[in-house]
Amino acid sequence: MCSILGYLGKDISKEAVEAALAKTQMRGPDASQVVETEFGYLGFARLAIMGLSPEGMQPFRLKQNWVVCNGEIYGFRTIKNELKERGYEFHSGSDCEILLPLYEEYGLEMFAHLDAEYACVIYDGAKRKLIAARDPIGIRPLFYGYSKSGSIMFASEAKSLVGLTDEIRPFPPGHYYYDGKFVSYENIAHVHGYIHDDLETITKNIHDKLVAGVEKRLDADAPLGFLLSGGLDSSLVCAIAANITKRPIRTFAIGMDKDAIDLKYAKRVADYIGAIHTEVIMTKQQVLDSLEEVIATLGTYDITTIRASMGMYLVCKAIHENTNLKVLLTGEISDELFGYKYTDFAPNAQAFQEEAEKRVRELHCYDVLRADRCLAANSLEARVPFGDLDFVRYVMAIDPAKKLNTYNMGKYLLRKAFEKEEILPEEILWREKAAFSDAVGHSMVDDLKEYAENYYIDEEYDKLVQKYTFATPFTKESLLYREIFEKYYPGQAQMVPDFWMPNKEWEGCAVNDPSARVLTNYGNSGV
Repeated sequence: MCSILGYLGKDISKEAVEAALAKTQMRGPDASQVVETEFGYLGFARLAIMGLSPEGMQPFRLKQNWVVCNGEIYGFRTIKNELKERGYEFHSGSDCEILLPLYEEYGLEMFAHLDAEYACVIYDGAKRKLIAARDPIGIRPLFYGYSKSGSIMFASEAKSLVGLTDEIRPFPPGHYYYDGKFVSYENIAHVHGYIHDDLETITKNIHDKLVAGVEKRLDADAPLGFLLSGGLDSSLVCAIAANITKRPIRTFAIGMDKDAIDLKYAKRVADYIGAIHTEVIMTKQQVLDSLEEVIATLGTYDITTIRASMGMYLVCKAIHENTNLKVLLTGEISDELFGYKYTDFAPNAQAFQEEAEKRVRELHCYDVLRADRCLAANSLEARVPFGDLDFVRYVMAIDPAKKLNTYNMGKYLLRKAFEKEEILPEEILWREKAAFSDAVGHSMVDDLKEYAENYYIDEEYDKLVQKYTFATPFTKESLLYREIFEKYYPGQAQMVPDFWMPNKEWEGCAVNDPSARVLTNYGNSGV
C-alpha cells in the first residue's frame, strides 16, 4: 500500500499537510514527501512494490501535470511499450508512471479503461484543475472533504483529514472528480443484460477468469505471500497461485488458542498444495488489548468489520514483524458475488441480485476496507483476485437464478468451476462456509461480547445510546465500538452507511447479531 494526499489551496501550511500524511506513514514506510505546487500540495508515502528504485518515488510529473497514485495497474508493461512508441520516456519500473502519459493521450476517458485497483490525484497544469479518481470497486481507499475556505482535499485514509475538515466522506468508487463535480464512469454493480449460458459454459468462464485474476496479481518486484483461512475462497486463491508458479508459496493462517476451527483446514490445504505454511495463534488477551488499535486503524464502528478484523490484523502484524513480505493475496469479495449464508434465505432470484448489487456497491465500506486497513497498518499491500474487474463484471451478469442456492450448497457455481481440476481436496472444495470472525474460533466473538457486557451497566448503556441518532448502537458491543470510533473520528459516523447485517426483510434473517451462527442454516459451518 501507499498513501496519497492532495490539497487544492494554500490556506494551510506545508507542515500541516506533512503532519496529515504522517498519520498514515505505515502505508508507505519506504519514503515520503509533500510537494508544494502552484495549486497547493501533493503528498505521497511509498511502499515500493513495482519498480523498487528511487526513480519510482512519487509525485510523478510530466510537463505541467502532476500525479500521485496508490494503485496497481495491471498490464502496464504492454501499455508502457505502446506509449514508448508514441514518444514517451519513462525513468522507473513503476506501473503508476504511465498515468500521466495516458491522461495526456485520453484525458478523463482513461479511467474507464484502466484494469487496475487504484486511487489517484492528478493536477492538470494547463487547465489548472485538480482531478481525483477511484477504481470501480473501491479496493484502494480515498476520502475527501472541504476546508473552511471551501478548498477540496483528498487522502488515502480518513485519519489524515481529521482536524482539516468538518465532514469526511468516502470518495465514491467508479467515479472521478473534475471541475467541482463527481462523475460516474462505471457502476460495476449494475447489470445491463444477464448471461443465460448453460452451467458448463458459465463454470468454465468462472474458472478461467479467476485464474487470470490470480495470475496477473502475482506480478510484483517485492516478495509476496497469501492469507489462508482454510475456507473456500482463500484456499482457491492459494491453490491457483501454487498451480501457476509451480513452486511453494508462503501461506499464513490464524486462530484462537483453544477453539480455532479453520487452522486444521488451512493446514490441510497448505499440505495439499505444498505451501510453506505458518500458523499464528492469538489469545483472548491479545484480542482485547488490540481492540482500540484495530478500531482506530479501521475507521469504522461496524460490528462485522471489527470482529473480522481482529484475526486479520493480528496475522498481518505477525507477518510484518517476522518476514520480508510486502504483498498478500486474499480471498475477499467472493461472498458478495456468490452469496453469504444468509442469502440462502433470498425469496427469489431478483432479491438475490438486488442484495448482491447492494453489497458490491458498499464493499469499500466493509470487507474491502477491512482488508486494506489491516494490511496497510502493517506495511503490506492487499491484492484481491475475486475483485478482478473482468471477473466481477462477469459473475454479476450471470443469471441470478443460477446463483441462487437451489443446490443445497452455497457458492455452487464457484465450487463446480474447480471440481474437475482437483487443485483442492474435495473436503475443502465442498466444505460449508464459516464466517472468518467465527472460524478463527467461536470464543473470539464470545470474548468480545462478554467484555462489552461487563463494560457498561444497563442504565449507562440506555443513556449513552441516546447520544447517537445515526446508526444508533443496539447492543453493548456496538456501543463500545462506537465510543472508541468517536474518540478517533469525532462526528464522522456517516462515513459508514450503516451496520452490516443480514437483510432483515427476508424470512429467517431478522436477527440482532451479524454472526452467521445465529442463522438456522449455520449447520456444519462451525466444525
